[in-house]
Amino acid sequence: MGETNARHSGARALFNRVHGLKSGNILIVFVAIQVIAIGASLAFPQDFRYLSTSNLQVLFRSIPTLGIIAMGVNLLMISGEFDLSVGSTFALASLVMAKLFNAGTPLIVAILAAIAIGIMIGGVNGYIVVKSNVPSFIITLGSMWFWRGIVLLVSQASNEAFNPGPGMDAVFTASIGPVQVQFLWFVAIAIICWFFLERHKLGNHIFATGGNVNAARALGINVKRIKMMNFMILGALASLSGIISTTRVNNVSPIQGEGLELQAIAACVIGGTALMGGRGSVLGAFLGAALLFTVQDVLLLLRAPGYYLRLFVGLIIILAVVLNEILRKK
Repeated sequence: MGETNARHSGARALFNRVHGLKSGNILIVFVAIQVIAIGASLAFPQDFRYLSTSNLQVLFRSIPTLGIIAMGVNLLMISGEFDLSVGSTFALASLVMAKLFNAGTPLIVAILAAIAIGIMIGGVNGYIVVKSNVPSFIITLGSMWFWRGIVLLVSQASNEAFNPGPGMDAVFTASIGPVQVQFLWFVAIAIICWFFLERHKLGNHIFATGGNVNAARALGINVKRIKMMNFMILGALASLSGIISTTRVNNVSPIQGEGLELQAIAACVIGGTALMGGRGSVLGAFLGAALLFTVQDVLLLLRAPGYYLRLFVGLIIILAVVLNEILRKK
């Protein structure tokens, strides 16, 4: 047992070292983009208003929509699974909340019901995956289309208004200077995820489950429970992100959230999370989400065509995957 613990500690120390290199690389890229954007803003204040209060508010308002989901996707990917249904969960939870509230249900009940919907979808996805041993990519692809169909059916492909009043706005979308409250939610969730992933034994179980399932089982880890838990956490976070986004725009669109699942996976991969599981970090996912929206913002300020963002994201994902593989081999 002592030898096993020593090996585990050594492996974790090596992981932390390699992972630190990955997060450091992403941080360097992120800082470099900030320096370039700030420099351009100072050099061309009339044409490139990156430092303007309105633009900073746009950033702080936009990043959490993807970032909150990326926190859950990161945990799930580290444990070796994917969930492509988070965009549909995002939309369905928002629609359920709006429908219940507009029907006279107390606001807090409508919010809790929306969160419960996300947990339920995540639980169903996780249960099917762990019981059937079918790749989660396939299961959640079907789930994505199924729940999106439910959204379209319930909404009749029409928007649903949602005006909860100033109280909910203050909790989810108010401004504190240039910083939006939803960004503080994002930071708080990231800190909680960091604590459990890096400072709690649960984090060791998640890494072990994604790194080597058989070894994790030999150590007595209930890998099915770990995976189901992460599916449910991701469902809850997708619902929360939908609630915050809907509160901000006071409207639910039946197509909202489309593409969020791939963007969240991209943010995690850019941040150093391994596609096959076993490696990743909260800081990497945080920086990955921030990096995507920073680049998008810079491109918009430059009045570049929208497809430029796709070009950049595609390129950075390829580079990130190649870098991860090189570091893994070393």
